[in-house]
Amino acid sequence: MIRRIHWPEAPRNVVLRLTDREGGVSRGPYASFNLAAHVGDDPAAVAENRLRLARLLPAMPLWLEQVHGARIFDADHEPWGRRPPRADAALTSRPNLPLAVLTADCLPVAFAACDGTRGAVAHAGWRGLAGGVLEAVAARFPAQGFVAWIGPGIGQAHYEVGEEVRRAFLDQAPSLARFFVSGHDGAHWLADLAGIARAKLLAAGAAAVRLSALCTFRDEAFYSYRRAQGRTGRFALCLWRTAA
Repeated sequence: MIRRIHWPEAPRNVVLRLTDREGGVSRGPYASFNLAAHVGDDPAAVAENRLRLARLLPAMPLWLEQVHGARIFDADHEPWGRRPPRADAALTSRPNLPLAVLTADCLPVAFAACDGTRGAVAHAGWRGLAGGVLEAVAARFPAQGFVAWIGPGIGQAHYEVGEEVRRAFLDQAPSLARFFVSGHDGAHWLADLAGIARAKLLAAGAAAVRLSALCTFRDEAFYSYRRAQGRTGRFALCLWRTAA
């Protein structure tokens, strides 16, 4: 199933869509609308799911090989072929080219220039957030000239991490400590990924940031890597801009 996203801060020519688990042909832990080719699902099922998605979009999305890094693929100036570009974000000013990221607890993040001339998507787990993927995308937009939307990700109540994760953020900005609370055993922390992402986007110059407030762990309409203990599919965030 593909969901229309209400994003009032974005220009009218920027379109955002989000898939969930329904409407595909995958089976077992991948049921049913898994769009990821790297998780162990039947390749024929993934191909069919991607075709079903493409029929609802202007074209087949530009898929990425995501590696939890901070590289941006510039679809306006870099070529791509049958092999997905190795990157965790994509950017374009071309009309009717859907950009996509796949997630299942990490955050899918959309960017739009306030004047509607450019759009981008990013995949942001804790490594990508700490590695600066959102700041790298924001740097491709004019200051105060873009808005962002943070999609479904694992909520703080379900995202327990070690001290090394907390330290990776506090070494960047001590003020990010407010997004960590003590975990259940006293030795770990519960991390608010969406809160960290929002803070980073605003610091990077976003004119507005909207959160979906959806938790992938709690809401079984979405895939969750932690809830499924690692064997699951991925849903997609797709963004494109129309010509006008």
